Amino acid sequence: MSHLLKIPNFLWAFVVCVLLSYELTCGYDTGGGIVEGKLNVHLVPHSHDDVGWLKTIDQYFIGSNNSIQVACVENVLDSVVMSLLRDPNRKFIFAEMAFFRRWWLIQSAGIKNQVKKLVSTGQLEFVNGGWCMHDEAATHYIDMIDQTTLGHDLIKSNFNVTPRAGWQIDPFGHSAVQAYLLGAELGFDSLHFARIDYQDRAKRKGDKSLEVVWRGSKTFGSSSQIFTNVFPRHYSPPDGFNFEVSGVFEPVQDEPLLFDMNVEKRVNDFINASLFQANVTRTNHIMWTMGEDFKYQYAESWFKQMDKLIHYVNMDGRVNALYSTPSIYTDAKLASNISWPLKTHDYFPYANNGDSYWTGYFTSRPALKGYVRSLSGYYLASRQLEFLVGRRNNGPNTFSLGDALGIAQHHDAVSGTAKQHTTNDYQKRLAIGALEAEAVVNSALSCLTSSTSNCTISTSTFSQCPLLNISFCPPAENIPSGKSLVIVAYNALGWNRTDVIRIPVKDANFVVQDNEGNTVEAQFIEFDNITSNLRSFYTEAYLGISPEDVPKYWLLFQASVPPLGWNTYFVTQTPGKGQYVSVADHTPQNDTIEIGPGSLKMLFSLQSGQLKRIINSRTRIDLPIQQSYLWYGSGSGNQPSGAYIFHPSDSPPVIVSRSVPVKVIRGPLIEEVHQQFNPWIYQVTRLYKDKEHVEFEFTIGPIPTDDGVAKEVITRITADMVTDKLFYTDSNGRDFLKRVRDYREDWPLEVTQPVAGNYYPLNLGMFTTDNKTELSILVDRATGGASLSDGQMEIMFHRRMLYDDHRGVGEALDEIVCGNSTCQGLAIRGNYYLSIDHVGNGSRWRRTTGQEIYSPLLLAFTHETQDDYKASHSTRSTTMDPNYSLPPSVALITLQELEDGSVLLRLAHLYEAGEDVHFSTLVKVELKKMFAAKSIKTIKETSLSANQDKSAMKRMPWKVEGGSGSEPPTVRGGPIDPSALVVELGPMEIRTFILQV
Repeated sequence: MSHLLKIPNFLWAFVVCVLLSYELTCGYDTGGGIVEGKLNVHLVPHSHDDVGWLKTIDQYFIGSNNSIQVACVENVLDSVVMSLLRDPNRKFIFAEMAFFRRWWLIQSAGIKNQVKKLVSTGQLEFVNGGWCMHDEAATHYIDMIDQTTLGHDLIKSNFNVTPRAGWQIDPFGHSAVQAYLLGAELGFDSLHFARIDYQDRAKRKGDKSLEVVWRGSKTFGSSSQIFTNVFPRHYSPPDGFNFEVSGVFEPVQDEPLLFDMNVEKRVNDFINASLFQANVTRTNHIMWTMGEDFKYQYAESWFKQMDKLIHYVNMDGRVNALYSTPSIYTDAKLASNISWPLKTHDYFPYANNGDSYWTGYFTSRPALKGYVRSLSGYYLASRQLEFLVGRRNNGPNTFSLGDALGIAQHHDAVSGTAKQHTTNDYQKRLAIGALEAEAVVNSALSCLTSSTSNCTISTSTFSQCPLLNISFCPPAENIPSGKSLVIVAYNALGWNRTDVIRIPVKDANFVVQDNEGNTVEAQFIEFDNITSNLRSFYTEAYLGISPEDVPKYWLLFQASVPPLGWNTYFVTQTPGKGQYVSVADHTPQNDTIEIGPGSLKMLFSLQSGQLKRIINSRTRIDLPIQQSYLWYGSGSGNQPSGAYIFHPSDSPPVIVSRSVPVKVIRGPLIEEVHQQFNPWIYQVTRLYKDKEHVEFEFTIGPIPTDDGVAKEVITRITADMVTDKLFYTDSNGRDFLKRVRDYREDWPLEVTQPVAGNYYPLNLGMFTTDNKTELSILVDRATGGASLSDGQMEIMFHRRMLYDDHRGVGEALDEIVCGNSTCQGLAIRGNYYLSIDHVGNGSRWRRTTGQEIYSPLLLAFTHETQDDYKASHSTRSTTMDPNYSLPPSVALITLQELEDGSVLLRLAHLYEAGEDVHFSTLVKVELKKMFAAKSIKTIKETSLSANQDKSAMKRMPWKVEGGSGSEPPTVRGGPIDPSALVVELGPMEIRTFILQV
């Protein structure tokens, strides 16, 4: 038998094993680095771990509910760490800190020390480093910053490192704000992702322009550019090189004692795939993304194969393979010293084929999108209040809400593309976080408003009304006899604001007084049936209660609140009716109904009930305009609309109604037109006495599908304007980008979907313009919009689908809400806002009103007699110098006390360069006046996520093709003087500071 053991000598070189302790470790040479003059194949091991999608985040972490998807992130991290410890040359990258925190908290001190060593040596590299891999269409820039800061703080505090690479591999399109703000301004050197339009990818593969230098900001230009790597295919390895233990692959068989040795074949497979990719990539460096969704659950299955491939490929010598990371890869690209194509603008919309535009998710799950947006503004305000009274080490704090919001920014969360049970989990987490933050706010307001200096003794017990939008507000509905309803309105903005407060009351026998006892003009408006029905069904569905008494009126009054301060109003029962009880106006005005208590007027047709004109008597703008509701039917065939895809049928959208019943409500503060477009679409159009914009409140749903047709509901605004195919949409609530119908700036567009292919994401709003007028619309949540004809804008508000769109979620987007006895399709209530301005003047309204929509007045309620309350409380105050407010072009987007007692401060300039002749300028913020009641001991400027000193951030000097031309000078604020404490901000600049106070 001895002749069977005779093995050719050269085969012994394939396997050199040594026995180390109890395990057999194969001695493959994986330690080689980059080799000049060869094609270098950078193997980047990764696992893309969705923070919820088909399963909830916790199910994904612990590996439960595997009948849906076999995935366990705890196994991934356990297994990867052990594999990295076996070979110091192995590397791995990890992105989602919401998962990593769960894992880190349950590790032993020994494991933690080993992981810290892996991070310090570069074997384990954090990429992106946010709480999740956030979406880029349905996220607001403040939320993107907040969730990234959460993750970066975890990394910095435990490992003292700062991520260098953006890793947005799975979001369905990519925003300009992601490039310059959540990329360059974080200190990232590079950005990496997979999904771009199929036509764009084909063009870029042809001219080797997948990798670019991206300048996402017109304002900052090259000063905020970032190297961007678009993968030639998905974020998975080339075919045949996915080594998940449960998968089907051909392993490298190099054991001479076994049959089917295939080293030469697998080396050739590797080299052929490498050369194929090199044909679409510049320089002699290519990246293989060695992973996919929830891979490395048994990490050795991957690392053993990669060890062998690196060893044998490098022995072959035709190409060089190495373990790598995005940072190593980017350094190699920079060292090549070549010029790169220039990319501006963004990567929206995204389509993966001619019938599949991923523009439906801009609107999917509008209730979740609205909840996320409202809690985002609430989180901003609650952190301010938490700071103002001092963060407590014990008891309620705002972290739970920040954690839930961070998870909700995930690209399958706020996007509306998760399974229903996962979406329910996101909402549950948000509700739990909001409840804890509400306790923080109530306690803080009790402390701030107290006349005593001892905050441990509460003088009032406040409550809030999170369901006020459906008229449910118990403290306003049940005012004890002999007491007043005390309303404390807190203003999270840095300037004084005047808004109308609306609360439900059971009768009209109330008077409103301000903090000085003056009677405030008030108006009562009777409840409509739609509001009463919403309230009845959704209080039962959400709270499990069925209130017997339904309020009869909305009580409205105007409140004025100082910056970062509060004002108090008292609602007291009085004999007889209140000041002004609005009733429906049935008086015809020829064939036209005109409404508007101020300078802005709207004219409706008495015959059709439809809007005809908007007139501003102050600016002398008179614009013929129409507004209607329509719905698109879902396309049939192989590609229906679904959670991701918007694929309307070839038929034009269905006009809901050409003749609309109207009810007109008049009053001194507000005038309204109520329109019942059909049994499931109701709209209230409001004009305010002291505001020059229109507020539309829509109630849509349940959308009927008993006709077998899925429906996607839009409003369409059509004005007499010549707009030449142009319109503008915001990028994550920040910059406005020019859009041209049926056009892409990067390639000659083949129009396959003239509707879905012209939809873009909205977070702030959109506008269009001709040579005389700007027509602007702002929204209250993430959604999608388009301009399909000149002078026309449309926004999608609600979707109800019948089929899955075959993109993995595996169920139709059909949201059902159940009460105690009945279930029905989801109804949503929301707002959008419209303004007409002269050309060049619309930005002031968009920027200021946009901030007010994002940060509404925070209302807290209690019951007490006026005299008793005033005797023990401060009824009106600001935490700033009473004679100071922030410039109108500056927003305070973060004021937060951190765990170590330091204070995180962010200030944002709201205007782009050249956007407004007066406000697109350098401005100053005086911190001494802003923090009037506190003393700033030290101040340090940091990166956007506060994880490194601003002075330590270095820009990579990328060369750009055709980029040597002159740019307009970039205006940025200068260094802050620690004694003067004046912060300068240039247009679009966000500056972040850590203070000791």
